[in-house]
Amino acid sequence: MNAPDAASPTAPPPPALTEPVEDYLKAIYELESRFGAAATSDVANALDVAPASVTGMVRRLATQGYLDHVPYRGVQLTPRGRQAALRTIRRHRILESYLTGVLGYPWDRVHDEAERLEHAASDDLIERMAAALGHPKADPHGAPIPTVDGVMEELPHRTLAELPVGETARMLRVSDKNPSLLRYLAEIALQPGAEVTMVSRAPFDGPLTLRIGMNEPVVGPNLAAQVLVEAMPSTGPRSADALGTPGSLPSAAAPKSKSRKSPAR
Repeated sequence: MNAPDAASPTAPPPPALTEPVEDYLKAIYELESRFGAAATSDVANALDVAPASVTGMVRRLATQGYLDHVPYRGVQLTPRGRQAALRTIRRHRILESYLTGVLGYPWDRVHDEAERLEHAASDDLIERMAAALGHPKADPHGAPIPTVDGVMEELPHRTLAELPVGETARMLRVSDKNPSLLRYLAEIALQPGAEVTMVSRAPFDGPLTLRIGMNEPVVGPNLAAQVLVEAMPSTGPRSADALGTPGSLPSAAAPKSKSRKSPAR
């Protein structure tokens, strides 16, 4: 008679990180995504701290295996650092989705709330929220939500300012950090999932005339540069509940055939 199999060891939970460390890793992830590496001055500006403080924290995080130095450019996340950053980003974006979809918060007020809660909520609570929402792919502002395994689904996009005259696209994403901008976009119905057509473009960086539904708002090129759009799908409209948040904003997730997955390094 064969001996019973030994119980498989349970993987240890990730080490608890302090709130400042989570903020640093998240900020560095965002800067690295935009510029390929995060310079000390950019991290200081993003977190509103002194450059000397950034230098000390970066040295500490590099020693702990979260960062690598890139000569003349700054730092990049190691696989360990990237995994930790994506964990915090997932928590933040699920919290934003829950606040809008279940608790009825307007999309211009959820960022600061999620910033506070992302460090305190347990992983179990976050996953229960995600399940209650139907495991959304994107947050209310259209930003992709990393999976539990650290996979971020990025969608092909361009800015609204780059849309040619006469072309229609679908609003994909906007930053969650400017409440005034978000309120204005809601007023003109330019939210994730909205179809927008570039009607005309004034010369010399002049205003842009858009068509959103039956309205034709006029916006500046600076605003349009902050709004990301995606190409219209070739077949059929996208489901309005793809975010999985009843009563929330329209979906920002795109058809899987147009997506690419970037596993955590």
